[in-house]
Amino acid sequence: MGKKRIAIQTEEELLKEREKVEAKVKKEVTVTLKKFKEGKIYISSTYNNTIISLTDLQGNVLGWVSAGSIGFKGTKKATPFAASKVAEAISQVAKKFGIEKVAISVKGIGSGRESAIRSLATRGLEIISIKDATPIPHNGCRPPKVRRV
Repeated sequence: MGKKRIAIQTEEELLKEREKVEAKVKKEVTVTLKKFKEGKIYISSTYNNTIISLTDLQGNVLGWVSAGSIGFKGTKKATPFAASKVAEAISQVAKKFGIEKVAISVKGIGSGRESAIRSLATRGLEIISIKDATPIPHNGCRPPKVRRV
C-alpha cells in the first residue's frame, strides 16, 4: 500500500483558508439579518408529507420546514396535525425575518392543506391572498391502442 503521508499546511495557507470561511460566514449573516415586510408562503401537501417554504416577494427562499424535519415519521407526516405544527414553525421563521403579510400558494392534494392555512392565520400572519396551484391534468395521457385478438 505504501507509506501514509500527512499533509502539513503552512501558516499562510491556513490564514487564507480562514479568511475565505470568515468572508462566507459574514455574507450569510448579512443575508439573514435583512428585514422584510411581506413574503410568500408555498405549501406543498402530498399524501406522504407537508413542506412549507417561505420566500421574499422576488421568490428567494428564506426558510423552509417539512413535517419530516420537525420529527414526524412514517404516516404521521401526512396528518393535518403535522401540517399545523409545520405552519407554526414557519411562522416563527417569518417572525424572525419581520414578515407580517403573506401571500399563500397551495399545491397538492394532501390532508394538511386547510389545517396549515388555519394555523398560519391563528399565528398572527396577515394573509393577503390564497392561491391554489394544484396541477390539474387536462385531457390526460394517450390511451393504449386497441387490443386485437
